[in-house]
Amino acid sequence: MTPAPLHLGAERFMLDPAGLLAWPARRTLVVADLHLEKGSAFAARGAGLLPPYDTRETLSRLHLALRRWRPTRLVALGDSFHDRAGASRLAADDAAQLRRMLDGIETRWILGNHDPEAPAALPGTAAAEWRAGGILFRHEARPGPVAGVEISGHFHPKATMPTRCGGVTRPCFVTDGRGRLILPAFGAYAGGLDAGDPAIAALLPRGGRAFLLGRDRLYALPLAGRRPRAG
Repeated sequence: MTPAPLHLGAERFMLDPAGLLAWPARRTLVVADLHLEKGSAFAARGAGLLPPYDTRETLSRLHLALRRWRPTRLVALGDSFHDRAGASRLAADDAAQLRRMLDGIETRWILGNHDPEAPAALPGTAAAEWRAGGILFRHEARPGPVAGVEISGHFHPKATMPTRCGGVTRPCFVTDGRGRLILPAFGAYAGGLDAGDPAIAALLPRGGRAFLLGRDRLYALPLAGRRPRAG
């Protein structure tokens, strides 16, 4: 895979086509919206159309990323579990694999709207937000000017790139190129919100760029800013 560099503030980050962010200077890897145990949550509500294999697939992809980047710290930007009881529903093998993966890695669980409590029986510390080196990590970006650099998830952004065979829609990173970056959802069963949706566009009033995830690389797409209101 070929990651793409992104400079925000005084820091250099790497956008990984797997859908995660590396901060090499701090040996930190950042993921958003794993939504572990989403399949089991649907099954518990009687919606059994999703087979309950999403956790294993998501953990497998995360394991590959950890082996590739060898971070000393992992930051999970909230909604790591699909609901507050998700950690307790982990299969024994999946829970054991996750603990092995996190062994020796400083893990920061940012709390999200789906998982407002720290995951039980897993290593790491939990907080609503976390700041390091002038970088603020939170689950959901807030409208308004950014003081420093803000990195978040929550919106599961996706974008459509025109091709000769029609539009191709893929999850994407979204950034204003100055101080705000929104990560795509990493979870196997996570849906997506178009990067042009007003909920996302309001966070980038001067426009920005989307970086669509490809198999081995990223594809940049400009995002228009909000048009001024008539009158």
